Amino acid sequence: QLQVVESGGGSVQPGGSLRLSCAYSGFTVRSPAIGWFRQAPGKDREAVSCISNTGASEKTLDPWKGRFTISRDNAKNTVYLQMTGLQPEDTGIYYCAGDTDTFPNYCGVFTADRFAAWGQGIQVTVSS
Repeated sequence: QLQVVESGGGSVQPGGSLRLSCAYSGFTVRSPAIGWFRQAPGKDREAVSCISNTGASEKTLDPWKGRFTISRDNAKNTVYLQMTGLQPEDTGIYYCAGDTDTFPNYCGVFTADRFAAWGQGIQVTVSS
């Protein structure tokens, strides 16, 4: 059974950077697509970025596009979310999620319901 675990969160000042990691395990036939989602205080969870199982398909949504970069190292079973130019509105709990069964090789469109395995989430706080 696929499992994912986030790490790398914390507190940073506006304009700073953080790199989140999502370690995945328990897959059998193929690596998962990994999505990142953010839940801001008092708001619904929203999609941030996704990368397919080979890395050939990826997408980062506005307002994070151009500031956040998703990548993966399949030798380490880890996906990274490099976050730069962080602003207070980026604050929230960030979740990574894995998809091995639905569209693991495609991230052109991604919604939470295609991801079966979710991490516990990790806090990112941006404040001065």
